[in-house]
Amino acid sequence: GLIGSRHVLDFQDQPDVNMVAMCETHAARLGSGLAVMGAQARGYRDFREMYDNPDIDAVCISTPDHWHALQTMLACAAGKDVYVEKPVTLFPREGDWMLAVADRHGSVVQIGTQQRSGPHYQRAKELIQSGHIGQVTSVRMQAYRNVWPGFGNYDESEPPTDFDYAMWLGPAPEHPYHPLRGIYHFRWFWDYSGGQMTNLGQHSLDIVDWVLDATTLKSVVSSGGRYALTGDGETPDTQDALYEFDGWTAEWASRETSRGVGKDAGGYSLTFYGNKGSLGINRSGFAVVPDPEVPPESLIPDFLKPKPTSEERANRPTPQPRTEAIVDESGDDRDQFRRHVRNFLDCIRTRERPVSDLASGCRVANLCHLANISLRTGRKVGWDAGRSVPVDDPEVLACLTRPYRAPWDRELAALGVG
Repeated sequence: GLIGSRHVLDFQDQPDVNMVAMCETHAARLGSGLAVMGAQARGYRDFREMYDNPDIDAVCISTPDHWHALQTMLACAAGKDVYVEKPVTLFPREGDWMLAVADRHGSVVQIGTQQRSGPHYQRAKELIQSGHIGQVTSVRMQAYRNVWPGFGNYDESEPPTDFDYAMWLGPAPEHPYHPLRGIYHFRWFWDYSGGQMTNLGQHSLDIVDWVLDATTLKSVVSSGGRYALTGDGETPDTQDALYEFDGWTAEWASRETSRGVGKDAGGYSLTFYGNKGSLGINRSGFAVVPDPEVPPESLIPDFLKPKPTSEERANRPTPQPRTEAIVDESGDDRDQFRRHVRNFLDCIRTRERPVSDLASGCRVANLCHLANISLRTGRKVGWDAGRSVPVDDPEVLACLTRPYRAPWDRELAALGVG
């Protein structure tokens, strides 16, 4: 798939990695991947057979979201370390199961939220945590693009002969084959993913969690819908979510049918707002914009005074900035992938906790899932962070888990969880 191709190149670029196997449900893609990996690599159509290979120390899981948790748990049980793409779960309770299994087997698990490995993200984190922009009370995240009218309309049909659709479905509910229920576009169907909330939303919330510590969630409310897209799909083309934490809030905005205006046009970014200034960041770099040091009373308009002349405005003293302005344009999105892979490989040797560890990946995925649960149930979700349960809401509680389809439910039970 898309991100799997990137990972093949990134792991191949590491001098201490020998790539020995690939598993893929699509025969043509398997052949293409093996051609890139080299003659030493063996192809598999069933990942369980690949896991049985004792020559494999670690696996990289770049499957659709509904497979991430179970494939990770089975890999840990097989004695492998795991690099798994985000979101690490399809629903919140999978995270509890994954943490239990990974801990039991002592596995190193790195989540594919590679922005944490970007040097400019690390510098921005240090600036915020050192107080450079003051007390942070809010964060805004956004992902704007225009894919209207959508990715097409198709009839259900028989799957291609070289595509093992039953294996692709795995633990997800049985459903007739549809051309968009696979490859990249699985993201727009609730059976397999959570739309942009669990795609780019996970990346943004991951940085928020890393910088500010998102363990104190109190509530989340989300609204939106599939308003303008006419192509096949279920997840929203417009979504807003508001999170309340202890002492700060975070907002997420997703637009699939509008690029926005001004500097935010076509943007994927997030901004931290502090009482000394703000820091806006994306994969290309960041900027600190200081707030001016002005008396609060000067910001109250006095309509009885005459409007100042242009000369008077020009002669006003320039307010001092509350902090230092900084611009960093050093971001390199491909370098972030390489560094993230390197961190994972180093942790395999040292057994240290990777920069995007499993606990953080599960926590951030839950933030995404709770926003989608709020959207789909039409209510604000109160959250007891200490017990990881909703506050007095049986309907939301029921949304925290889903059943696995047979025979994968038995694979889950054999792991001692679920």
